[in-house]
Amino acid sequence: MFAVSTGGIVALVIIVAVLVVIAVALIPRLNRAREERRLEARRQEVAGQHRAEADAREQRAELAEREARRARAEAEVHQQEAQLHEQGLRDDRLGDGPADEGRFARERDGAADPDAAREREVR
Repeated sequence: MFAVSTGGIVALVIIVAVLVVIAVALIPRLNRAREERRLEARRQEVAGQHRAEADAREQRAELAEREARRARAEAEVHQQEAQLHEQGLRDDRLGDGPADEGRFARERDGAADPDAAREREVR
């Protein structure tokens, strides 16, 4: 059949042994490379999640800052109104209740002016 010399068999065994050694050496490297790619993909995924959460929190913080600025502005307006009322410069905005009619009712009737009161008495 096939006549194979001893040298051919030895050469064939050496070639097979070299191929087995190469395969044994390369398989762990290939596994490590595949594991490293998987790990890098996972890192990117988790980093993306953290970035998305950071963006969402930053947007909520900006919204809260805008709301706080608006609330501070409203508080300043109320503070200024209070100062104007304390100075008597906003008496026209005191309200429409019966307790508010005292001074203003007299002024409308002219009672705040003593001359006008005397003039009514004389009539």
